[in-house]
Amino acid sequence: MTTAFFSHDDCKKHNMGPEHPESPERLSSILAYLADTNLQQELDWVRPEEITRDQLLTVHPESYLHQLDLMQPTRGRVFTDPDTAMMPDTLRAAKLAAGGNVQAVDMVMSSQVTNAFVCARPPGHHAERAKSMGFCFYNNIALAAMRALTFHHLERVAIVDFDVHQGNGTVDIVSGDERILMCSSFQHPFYPHSHVHRQADNIVNAPIAADCSAAEYRKTVEAAWLKKLQDFRPQLVLISAGFDGHRLDPMAELNLETEDYRWLTEMLVSVAHDHSNDRIISTLEGGYHLKALAEGVAAHLEVLNAVY
Repeated sequence: MTTAFFSHDDCKKHNMGPEHPESPERLSSILAYLADTNLQQELDWVRPEEITRDQLLTVHPESYLHQLDLMQPTRGRVFTDPDTAMMPDTLRAAKLAAGGNVQAVDMVMSSQVTNAFVCARPPGHHAERAKSMGFCFYNNIALAAMRALTFHHLERVAIVDFDVHQGNGTVDIVSGDERILMCSSFQHPFYPHSHVHRQADNIVNAPIAADCSAAEYRKTVEAAWLKKLQDFRPQLVLISAGFDGHRLDPMAELNLETEDYRWLTEMLVSVAHDHSNDRIISTLEGGYHLKALAEGVAAHLEVLNAVY
């Protein structure tokens, strides 16, 4: 079997402005880089479909979804917070990104593919149950988790978030749900300045100080996550894959390199091999230095695609 790669051109139509870091060029840079590698031919390319309303309601209340529908402009921009803007094509892109995650769960759980990567935007992990923020509208990874739990009737799902910013939205949604173990690493103190302390038992935080070395990062993450993941025995591993902890990324102050993302992926593939029948769905979150982002995604995919 292969790695499914979910991508749709309409995800590039969401454009929050020429100076905004969460830009359509993020996807373009990844696709251009893959075109120059053998990976483009080896992946199973899938065009996602929009998520349905009922699927969105497994995570977000109708009042919130209705609010977003009312806010979407027919022209220009409407800001939902100082960093997050809606355009006429925003919800179309967001529904495709969320739908790709749900489809990826279905394809992996039905053994059509070994694992999947959803290369879509806007990202999702800052979207709380009833609040958009941090460039995010629907929480893609939480929607994937609920699809696995409610439709495929899994009992244990792991979410691993290695974006440099904590996935406060995912924490808000899954905190206290014993069916889900969420492990995350993030620069601290740093945006979003919430959901770090006093967490439920199913939330495993690994806060990382600015300017931490890559070696120290690996040591901290492995100590915080690995035994917890092995003891939890997840039947599916979901990854919020943010590549903004890279040394070159302008949005943070960590010192990771491409090989550190390869190492992270190898660790999670090992967990999935031991407990999840190799089942992994990964979805794109942050990453704002275009070359570092593309190289990080390619390394991530090389490891996923090597699983048989």
